Amino acid sequence: MTMPSASAPLKIGTRGSPLALAQAFETRERLRAAFDLPEDAFEIVIIKTSGDDRALIEADIPLKVVGNKGLFTKEIEEALLRGDIHIAVHSMKDMPTVQPEGLVLDCYLPREDTRDAFICSHAETIHDLPQGAVVGTSSLRRRAQLLNRRPDLKVVEFRGNLQTRLKKLEDGVAYATFLACAGLNRMKIPGVSKHPIATEDMLPAIAQGAIGIERRADDEMCAKLLEALHDRDTGLRLDAERAFLARLDGSCETPIAGLAELDGDSLRLRGEILKTDGSQSFAGEVSGASADGPALGRQLAEQLLAEAGPDFFDHV
Repeated sequence: MTMPSASAPLKIGTRGSPLALAQAFETRERLRAAFDLPEDAFEIVIIKTSGDDRALIEADIPLKVVGNKGLFTKEIEEALLRGDIHIAVHSMKDMPTVQPEGLVLDCYLPREDTRDAFICSHAETIHDLPQGAVVGTSSLRRRAQLLNRRPDLKVVEFRGNLQTRLKKLEDGVAYATFLACAGLNRMKIPGVSKHPIATEDMLPAIAQGAIGIERRADDEMCAKLLEALHDRDTGLRLDAERAFLARLDGSCETPIAGLAELDGDSLRLRGEILKTDGSQSFAGEVSGASADGPALGRQLAEQLLAEAGPDFFDHV
């Protein structure tokens, strides 16, 4: 196998946000350590995606208006297919459940904290918020879960990267917001009033906290390189969660939450589907062998769809 070098670096494609870059740097460092390669054997290539349009972010245009599946991945995957980059680093909660023909997603780094963090200087939980308080989020899942538990609250659109949303909170655009614990941990931002939310109280987005690395199906060098990085436990968990999401045909426009956890060779998968206004919620769980994760994901999806009825997502 020909290894990357300064004269022929491995090109790593990523979005340009500070968190996306941190994830790309982590991927580079893991590859360096695994194969004892110098830093100049790699090149970070920043690619702007449809979801990164600054004018739309500043205007707080909802994600469902901009688009849904592939909003943060399409342009990166096009670059990968063209051969402009060798691999692409993604936040797995942004990834559609089906990859374009010719691309493979079979490498996951060890998963970070999956929980959501409640960000507020004046309250520790959503139940401590004043009546009618304004909460900012661009996530339909978080919006639906919040309104399901506190229908009196006012939810406003809150787009942008982690730093942008924290700045909006500081400027008083909202009283509180939510961020992923994984992003806060990776960015190591000091002074954030974060309160992790137990998954028993609020299930996270599918694949939250996980980094995936995509490659071309015919690229044998990258397949060998990424094989050394793949975390088996994260893969087993995401296989179940993404099968659950795929059966529900989930997108940025459907409030779906889910989390798979391992205990030895056993896997527990919890899931929740909600109306966008939080008026209805159906939750459940299944357990079985970790190797049966995809089947368990489909089983739980069928279970929740049967309870909710065939027209549950028609409002989306």
